[in-house]
Formats: sequence, structure tokens, C-alpha cells
Amino acid sequence: MNFTAKQIAEILQGDVEGNSEEIVSKLAKIEEAQKGSLTFLANPKYSSFAYTTSASVIIVNKDFTFEKEVHSTLIRVEDAYNAFGTLLEYYNQVKNNKFGRETPLFISNSAKIGKDEYIGAFTYIGDNVILGNNVKIYPNCYIGDNVTIGDDCVVFSGVKIYSETIIGANCKIHSGSVVGSDGFGFAPDKEGVYKALPQIGNVIIEDNVDIGANSTIDRATLGSTIIRKGVKLDNQIQIAHNVEIGKNTVIASQTGVAGSTKIGESCMIGGQVGIVGHVTIGNNVKIQAQSGIGRNLSDNEKVQGSPAFNYSDFNKSYVHFRNLPKTVATIHKLEKEYKTQSKENE
Repeated sequence: MNFTAKQIAEILQGDVEGNSEEIVSKLAKIEEAQKGSLTFLANPKYSSFAYTTSASVIIVNKDFTFEKEVHSTLIRVEDAYNAFGTLLEYYNQVKNNKFGRETPLFISNSAKIGKDEYIGAFTYIGDNVILGNNVKIYPNCYIGDNVTIGDDCVVFSGVKIYSETIIGANCKIHSGSVVGSDGFGFAPDKEGVYKALPQIGNVIIEDNVDIGANSTIDRATLGSTIIRKGVKLDNQIQIAHNVEIGKNTVIASQTGVAGSTKIGESCMIGGQVGIVGHVTIGNNVKIQAQSGIGRNLSDNEKVQGSPAFNYSDFNKSYVHFRNLPKTVATIHKLEKEYKTQSKENE
């Protein structure tokens, strides 16, 4: 896709300084950009690259001053960093702006599909499925019976959405994710053989949720597993049955949340965190990476460690953890000196 500096300036409501017809076809970092590239300069630390870059167009702040001549065309905006982010979002929308239906695919006669859809090849859409407007389903997806997907959602290749799942508007589910599979519900019989308990609930995902690649969200045993508005899940995350995650919470990769745990709003959970079942985590809680959570957490707690405890206390304790071999050696030395002195005093 080719854009002129003038077209980009119109999108960003900026002013062109230089050749308004300069053409760019790709985005790049300022230190790596070549002819035909668009880049940005927001941090003065990188200003030296403005004089050496081969980028055709650079987005800069309106008040940014250069010490010598710059050969690239400039687009001056109020905030270069935010403007480049806007441009990335626009570029992504244009790149993924697909419409229509590819073949082969299967769509049940009872499915209801809104306007401006894209449905990729080898996709299966089951009975009574409802798709909103501008929904994009990429190839090799499975959409089970009675699933509802709201407006402006994107479901990338290879996603499996089991029956009864309800998904709000403006959600993204990345490749390989599974939504609505059975929760880990087994009970032993008299002989100790584990029998599966039917998982007859569903998954509810509210508006503006992003789910990373290869993540799994289990359906509830009864009721619903619920992902509230604005939640962002990284890749390779496991959310168990009957979990509820509050709005605007973010969770990093390889975290696992066990069944029936309730997580509050606006929490930040690092990578490789393990959270046991049936606990409640308050609002605005911060959990550092690789922590193990085995108890309820109150609002605004900040914890680290396994088992996790107060983040500040953890850092203080870590000084002692790190020096433990020296401390033990010192204790042994003192014990030896004490025993020697005791014998001398006998």
C-alpha cells in the first residue's frame, strides 16, 4: 500500500514540511528506515538519526527544532508518538479490511450474519449463530451452535469457539485460542476412578476484550465464566471454569487462573503467575511475574513471590535470601568460635 505525505498528514491532521507527494509504502524505526519508509521522532535521544536516516517521511512534533538540515520530508503534529500510534492502527485496519465469503466453508441455514462480514475458507458456522456487523472470521475457524459475536469483532485463523459462547462488540481473538471448552471437572468414584462432571455453563466475553494466541477460556460447570469489558489477555493463558475477570484487567503470558476465582477491576498480573481456585482478588491489585497466589488479596495490594506476599517486604527479604549462604557460613563460624572458647573456659 502506497501513501503520499499529504495523505498521511490529512489522516493525522498535521502539516507537511517538504515534498507533499513523497510516497511511502512501509513503516520502520528511524535508525533502520530506508527509502520509501515512514518513521517518527518523539524522543530527543534519537534526534541524531534524523540526519542519517534514509526514511522518506518523518513524523515529528510541531515544536521540534533541528540543529542542521534534514533531507526527509517532515509531517509536523502535536504529539508524534500518539500520531504514529494512530497511523499504526489505521494501517492495521486497512491491511485487515477484508470482506466477503471464501470457499469452501459451511454456514448453517439458521445462522444470522450482519453486514460487511468476512468469512475465510474452511470455516464452520453452526446452528443459530449470530454474527454482528463488520465481523471478520479468518480461515479454519470453528463457531459452535448458539454462539453470538457482536459488531466489529475479529476472530483470527484457527480459533475454536464452543457452543453457547457470548462475545460482545469490538473484541479480538487471536490464532489458536479456544473459548468454551470443558472446565477441568472430575470426581473420583468409589474405586478411585475419575469421572467427568458435565460442564453445561458457557463463556461470556464483554466488549473491547483482546485474547492472545493459544489462550484457553473454559466454560462454566453451571452459570458462566465471565471476561468483563476491556480485559486484555496475553498469549498462552489458561482461564478455568467459573472464573470472573473484572473490567480493564491485564494478564501477561503463561498465567493460569484456577476455577471459581474472582479477579477485580484494573488489576495487572505478570507472566507465569499461578492463582489457585476459589479465591477473590480485589481491584487495582498488582501481581509480579512468577508469583503464586494462594489466598484472597485486598484492593490495591502489590505482591510478589511464591507464595506471594507484600512486594516491598519481598524486596527487603530478597536481600537476605541472596545473602543466605554467607549468613549460614557466618553462623557456622560463630558457632565454631563459641565452642572453642567454651572448651578453653572449662
